[in-house]
Amino acid sequence: MAKTRALKRRIRSVESTRKITRTMEMVATSKLKRAQDRVVAARPYAAALAAAISDLLTPELAERFALLRRPPSPAKGGPARAAVLLLTSNRGLAGAFNANLIGAARERIGALEGAGYEVDLYAVGKKGIKYFQFVKRRLALARLDIGDRPTALHAEDLAQQLMAEYEAGRLASVDVVYAHFKSPLSTPPMVMRVMPIETGGRTDGPADRGSKPSVRPRVRLSANYILKPGAGELVGALLPLYVTNAVYRALVETAASEHGARRTAMKNATDSAGDMLEILRRTFNRARQAQITQELAEIVGGAEAL
Repeated sequence: MAKTRALKRRIRSVESTRKITRTMEMVATSKLKRAQDRVVAARPYAAALAAAISDLLTPELAERFALLRRPPSPAKGGPARAAVLLLTSNRGLAGAFNANLIGAARERIGALEGAGYEVDLYAVGKKGIKYFQFVKRRLALARLDIGDRPTALHAEDLAQQLMAEYEAGRLASVDVVYAHFKSPLSTPPMVMRVMPIETGGRTDGPADRGSKPSVRPRVRLSANYILKPGAGELVGALLPLYVTNAVYRALVETAASEHGARRTAMKNATDSAGDMLEILRRTFNRARQAQITQELAEIVGGAEAL
């Protein structure tokens, strides 16, 4: 009797858990569509910015702007610090989503430190912040207010702070660790170099695994252009927009990846709860059948004794 009561309690508990995971799966699915739309909308603007800068950029202009200049190595008098911007979520229950991003950030930090740089870590998202606070690493920035609905203002705020540090000569590079949204089932962590803006495909220090294609000057087939203001003024206005848009794309792709990872994790949890319920119900039915058989046997035995 005690065994069947325990099985009933376990079945009710698993049913309650399955309702929660199914609800979370549905919520993540509804949020995923909106987040995916923001990702799709941000990508053409990034391509247009890159194309415009590529059309205007010349080797002479590349030397005029701090965002394009590659600082020398620390051994040659260059900045000794580099920045890593880590994007994670504020909530869990998304499988290995945050753990993969944290692992990619640790790998990138290790590579930069191995190249002789001191790394300033800028963390966005509760999970990344809590982890690095736990391992006693100092954070240059900790933001919990962005959440899973980032805006262009959030990206501009982050980009302005990083650009100010880089243009002042205090940073040798800025890398963003984010989740690249390929599909709801594929959200691999990526490392993207945002400063200096790459014009030739090379990077300082370790290779940037998974970084986006760089802005490359293109050879003009025709010189019939009238630019007003001049190319220099246009490039100077477009470069901060390019960096801000890169940060914004990283934010919206990470948000969409979070919803995709959570939907997948909750679907797997719901399916596992269904499998567990089936096993528990079979076990309960067998225990109940055994109990009934035992009671019948006791009744028959009592009747025969009388």
